[in-house]
Amino acid sequence: MGSDKPQPLVETRTISKRFGEGDARVDALREVSLAVYPGEVVGLLGPSGSGKTTLLNVIGCIVEPNAGWMSLDGEVVYDEGWRRSDLRRLRLEKIGFIFQFHNLLPFLNCFDNVAIVLNLAGFTPLAARQRAIELLEYLEVGHRKDAFPAQLSGGEAQRVAIARALANRPRIILADEPTAALDSERAGIVMDLLRKVAAEQHAAVLAVTHDDKIYDRLDRVFDLRDGRLGEDHEPKVGGMT
Repeated sequence: MGSDKPQPLVETRTISKRFGEGDARVDALREVSLAVYPGEVVGLLGPSGSGKTTLLNVIGCIVEPNAGWMSLDGEVVYDEGWRRSDLRRLRLEKIGFIFQFHNLLPFLNCFDNVAIVLNLAGFTPLAARQRAIELLEYLEVGHRKDAFPAQLSGGEAQRVAIARALANRPRIILADEPTAALDSERAGIVMDLLRKVAAEQHAAVLAVTHDDKIYDRLDRVFDLRDGRLGEDHEPKVGGMT
């Protein structure tokens, strides 16, 4: 692209992660290097047990790698060890998480499921209310703000979960099988929303997926097998090899 290529929002260099020792050792990630840029929706593909969720958890500063280097939103956060002590604050400021199952708190309505994140981030009650309503309207579930998770359809619940993930305007959105529980139409709606967010908020979206229904919504894909990351390539609509 040339010298004007933007700075990656997510960049890893030779990140490695192992679990266990000796005969029980599992090398979940083997020198993984990747970059995801503002406005991109990137897919992470591979069979079960290939290390996809581990990589997402490393990028999300939930799992500590054993070696390598990582930068998030221009800040070096790992270099053969964490470079920040306040990882919880880092996650709250920079990262939004979306999961296969919405993980909404069942005893809170939709509005409160979003507002609670803003309260934790230090928003005033008024600012939290305005932002939560703005997001629910943006994701076209504002009319369901008083409903509880058990009263929502699968697509509605996932959109509320996305609103919660976007509450603090994260630059990095990590999605673990975000459409696996949805039918084709709802999966397309969710991915279109993520593409919209990536474009309008200059965010980077990294999505772990097995779902061939959404390949046409991805800008690039990486294949992860046995902890090793292949070269990025354009998605092949209709199935991956």
